[in-house]
Amino acid sequence: MQGKFDKLKNIRCFLMDMDGTIYLGDHLLPGAREWLALLDSRGVPYYFLTNNSSRSRLEYADKLNRLGLAVPEERIFTSGEATAIYLSKAYPGASLVVVGTPPLQEEFRRHGFTLVDADPDVAVLGFDTTLTYDKLWKLCDLVRAGVPYIATHPDINCPIEDGFMPDIGAMMACVAASTGRRPDVIIGKPYEPIVNALAEKTGFPLSTHAMIGDRLYTDIALGQWGITTVLVLSGETRAEDLAGSEFQPDAVVNGIAEMTEVYRDILLGNK
Repeated sequence: MQGKFDKLKNIRCFLMDMDGTIYLGDHLLPGAREWLALLDSRGVPYYFLTNNSSRSRLEYADKLNRLGLAVPEERIFTSGEATAIYLSKAYPGASLVVVGTPPLQEEFRRHGFTLVDADPDVAVLGFDTTLTYDKLWKLCDLVRAGVPYIATHPDINCPIEDGFMPDIGAMMACVAASTGRRPDVIIGKPYEPIVNALAEKTGFPLSTHAMIGDRLYTDIALGQWGITTVLVLSGETRAEDLAGSEFQPDAVVNGIAEMTEVYRDILLGNK
C-alpha cells in the first residue's frame, strides 16, 4: 500500500459520499465516527457530497445526527442544491416541472423558482421515490416536445442494506426509450456543474480536494477534474469491477475505517 496514498498528504478538504460510504440504510458503517473525529481534531474541512436528490440537506443532517454524527446541514451538498444553483444562472426566473420528491421540489422553491404543472420553461428529473406513471408520462411528453431537460445526477442504482434500488439513471433510460432523448445537462457527480459549484462552496483549488466514495462512474470519475479519489469497497463497487473501468481511483480501501487508519498514519508521518 506504500505510495498509493501520497496525494493525501496535500489535501486541504475532504469530500465524502454518504450512501455506501458513511452508512448503508439506517446503519452507520464501521469507522465513520472515528473518521469525522479525526478530521475535526485536526481542523481539516470536509463536506458530504451526495448525488441523491430525493432528500434535502436538512433531512440528511437529521439522519446523520440520528446515527450519532453531529453534522450541520451546511456541511452537506446535494445534487438537488447544485441543480438549483445551475438553473439560477442558466435559466433565471424559469418555471419548472420537477419530477422529484417533495423535498426536491421545495429546494427549487427556496431558490425562487415557480413550479408548474404544464408548459414549463424547463423540465427537471430527480431521483423520484414518489414516481408515478402519470409523472413519467408527463415528463416524456415534455421531453418529446423539446423542452430543456435537466437531470440532477446520473446514478443507475442506489445502494441499500440488502442490495440496490433503481435510481435516476434507470428513470432516464426509460425516458430515452420512449423519446429517443437523453438529458441536455446532468448536474451531479462527475459532471462539471457540480464541480464548479463545489469549488465555489469550499474555496479551495480542486487539486487540494479528495473525494471518498463507492461508485466508479460518479465519485471516482471526479478525478478527471484534478480531484484525488479514494474508492471504498463498502457500497456499490467490488474490487473485481476495477479491471474493466475507465475510471481508476488514486487509492482503494475496504471502508471508511481503513481510511481513518491510513490518514492517521499520514498525519503521524508514517506514510
